[in-house]
Amino acid sequence: MGETLVRTEGLSLAYGDHAVLRNVDFHIDPGEIVTIVGPNGSGKSSFLKAVIGALTPSSGSIWRKRGLKMGYVPQKLHLDPVFPLTVQRFLTLTRRPAAGEVGSVVARLGIAGVLGQQVASLSGGQLQRVLLAHALIGQPDLLILDEAAQGLDQPAIAAFYRLVEALRAETGTAILMVSHDLHVVMSASDRVICLNGHVCCEGTPTVVSEAPEYRRLFGQGTEGALALYRHVHDHRHEGADAQGGVQGND
Repeated sequence: MGETLVRTEGLSLAYGDHAVLRNVDFHIDPGEIVTIVGPNGSGKSSFLKAVIGALTPSSGSIWRKRGLKMGYVPQKLHLDPVFPLTVQRFLTLTRRPAAGEVGSVVARLGIAGVLGQQVASLSGGQLQRVLLAHALIGQPDLLILDEAAQGLDQPAIAAFYRLVEALRAETGTAILMVSHDLHVVMSASDRVICLNGHVCCEGTPTVVSEAPEYRRLFGQGTEGALALYRHVHDHRHEGADAQGGVQGND
């Protein structure tokens, strides 16, 4: 399995006097797909931001493997629609890729046809693949997806997660994702962690789906979960992300 990539011990997060997470113990190992689920406002996106270093814990600790490379796909990319930025330029904005790397990632994700287009003109599915491509440049050890399929229709959601699974198989990168597409989560994940301000339950998808805490939150099984879980944006405690104005919701 190799050395653990990220570990947290007793991690707590707060916005002022508002406690978001309490005493979260977590780890992810190379090649794993770990998914975080939980109701709105449960601290999911905040936890991801702590993992990538955008938020500082109020207590507890985060350990990252030395030299760990992370790629991050946010819920949304907030761009001025009149700002001229082609996909080709966007892919190399924050890093200088190795020779041939952009072409390899572009081919793998099937986005060669949009390289000359403006990012603001892309469809939802195209934009998510472009954001994923940006995250994959640099060959990350850990790919972090914050509800990356949000806003897509069901066929596009299924296609996106099939692509994620294929990428793990091809590259060996570990994947940590937040998702409300619980039917997909249960088929795609090695482990599931249910958050509601703390870790309610965790384990394999089968173990978590049968846990009393999970069923209290989401109903009986994933069909009940899908019926009860409504993704509602809540910006009360989530401000602009330090990385390019990206915003997210728990």
